[in-house]
Amino acid sequence: MSIILASKSASRQAMLTDAGVPFEARPADLDERAIEEQLQGAAPSEVALALARAKALAVEEAEIPVLGSDSLVVVDGRRFDKPTSRENAAEHLRFFSGKVMELHSAAVIARGGEIVWSHAALARLHVRELSDKFIEDYLTREWPEVGYCVGVFRIEALGAQLFERIEGDNFTVLGMPLLPVLGALRDLGELPA
Repeated sequence: MSIILASKSASRQAMLTDAGVPFEARPADLDERAIEEQLQGAAPSEVALALARAKALAVEEAEIPVLGSDSLVVVDGRRFDKPTSRENAAEHLRFFSGKVMELHSAAVIARGGEIVWSHAALARLHVRELSDKFIEDYLTREWPEVGYCVGVFRIEALGAQLFERIEGDNFTVLGMPLLPVLGALRDLGELPA
């Protein structure tokens, strides 16, 4: 039994490995920004689901389930992508300072080119007030790794220092609603019940 993970995300791969799910990582080749453009005005959870759906369908596999997942961050009604540079990361962090970050994480499973399951989850991360010195020191220690992360943080590393409190599932914060994914894989007969 195994699945295909349509992602190169180290965090998602680690979650599946740690949970004992056999998988092969086969990143989807698609233009995420083009998909987002088509969905202007859509709710953040709908955008995350659409991106996860596109990833799951982009990897062609007849029998093996393909798992697509995506996360996006919204702060004060503004959607943020991964930072494009260290300077852009610092701008993001200054904007996030003292605000609530909404992290929308979605997962979709396709089999034989058909969507068989989907789920979206939300975590609310309360960012503490961040000084310019903290931001500079943080990026000195965490760049370039956080450049691959929406929200400019790795919660399993120094990113934990950005927050006062978090509402929501830790796996969702890591980038995939793992518990519902595991339940779906059991329902699909890919994991023992």
